[in-house]
Amino acid sequence: MNVPTNLKYTKDHEWARVEGDVAYIGITDFAQGELGDVVFVDIDPGLKSVEAGKVFGTVEAVKTVSDLYAPVSGEVLEVNEALSADAALLNRDPYGEGWMIKVKISNPAELDSLLTAEQYQELIGQ
Repeated sequence: MNVPTNLKYTKDHEWARVEGDVAYIGITDFAQGELGDVVFVDIDPGLKSVEAGKVFGTVEAVKTVSDLYAPVSGEVLEVNEALSADAALLNRDPYGEGWMIKVKISNPAELDSLLTAEQYQELIGQ
């Protein structure tokens, strides 16, 4: 199971890669593995903002649909359009091409409540 040490994690299996005041957000390798084959990602392309801990979309796999929770609050700068054409990017590259949204962080203190890679590994029993 891949758990990059440069990311922050939520207990709901989302990750955030922070670059300055911008966070790229997606689901973890563990989450995509539990979901199985992802067939559809539903994120409003006009999404303007997200709030930490609140749902910003859903991901649909062959066996289930799962809500996506924002790890941080902020203005949505970009939604990854590639996922609407190829949802399986989440299975193939969850930490790279499979990112979901790019957010300008409005409250950097929220990052302190996210898990480190080590804490996330403990959560998933790794």
